[in-house]
Amino acid sequence: MTEKSAEKPATKPNGTARKRKPKADAVAPARAAWLRVILKWLGRAAGFVAAGYAALILVFAFVPPPINLYQLGEAWRLGGITKDWVSWEEIAPVMARSVVAAEDANFCKHWGFDMAAIRKAIDEGGNRGASTISQQVAKNVFLWQGRSWVRKALEAVLTPALEIFWSKRRILEVYLNVAEFDEGVFGIQAAARHHFGVDARDLTALQAARLAAVLPDPKGRSASEPSSFVRSRARSIMSGAETIAADGRSACFEG
Repeated sequence: MTEKSAEKPATKPNGTARKRKPKADAVAPARAAWLRVILKWLGRAAGFVAAGYAALILVFAFVPPPINLYQLGEAWRLGGITKDWVSWEEIAPVMARSVVAAEDANFCKHWGFDMAAIRKAIDEGGNRGASTISQQVAKNVFLWQGRSWVRKALEAVLTPALEIFWSKRRILEVYLNVAEFDEGVFGIQAAARHHFGVDARDLTALQAARLAAVLPDPKGRSASEPSSFVRSRARSIMSGAETIAADGRSACFEG
């Protein structure tokens, strides 16, 4: 057999030459390269976002946060909002106790998430809110309103970060300064002036309790013109504020 005959392609029994299978994976390396590039840039973007949030958390531990996304939206919708930042020393202690009694009685005992409240909310079919004050600060200062999983995931990361880098007093101070107490009225100083014509430092126990009572629904409830429900809720909050002061559950921000 000569070399030429050895180099002839193999033939099928019917005498036709075998066709080589096309390489289906010829484009696979290119696709893999593009995938690596995309993942690389996504990783960099996530890193920049994480670094940005970390920087803001550290800065806002000492500096009042500026207008947030929700306030910006309300300012656009209403043509303006009322907000006025005051320091912790300018807020009546009974106001801090009242909001904790109303919104997060175990504020001093948890690390950002109240697991007992979460379990209770699950048992009740999810109709009951279980967000702590720390979670609300993470949402109100750094995120946006809504129930998307993206926001919830970011909130779950930011909340423990706040607990690590901020004191409980700072978390509560920021909360009281960004919370909405009436349509377009943000912060406890603006709320005290708007509803009662006094400064935040001069709020009485009843006034503080009524302001805390409207927090879940500031557009539907009024502290200065309270419904029977708000009056009843305020009495309960006054009792709760006295209780957490007596049993030590206000120690983390009043000590």
